[in-house]
Amino acid sequence: MRQYELMVIFPLEEDQHKAGREQLLADLGNNGAEIVKTDEIGDKDLAYEVKKRKRAKYALFLIKADPEKIVTLDRIFKLNANLLKYLFVKLEE
Repeated sequence: MRQYELMVIFPLEEDQHKAGREQLLADLGNNGAEIVKTDEIGDKDLAYEVKKRKRAKYALFLIKADPEKIVTLDRIFKLNANLLKYLFVKLEE
């Protein structure tokens, strides 16, 4: 398993943020990813509008997962309407 950083941008609305976070954690668990560390960064201005929003909540996850599962997670995250943006970054060993 490799280590990845997962940066996620959630909507500011508390119900959408909570639903998006719960779905993200469930998807990670269902696909065999291990969450090593979670860092809630908080509310920030976006560099550009995303889905007509100018502010959002940021969260950073350090995860361990198989590379094949990252492709699957990417497809699943695209369907989650409560995620504005996300990015996987592979960490060097």
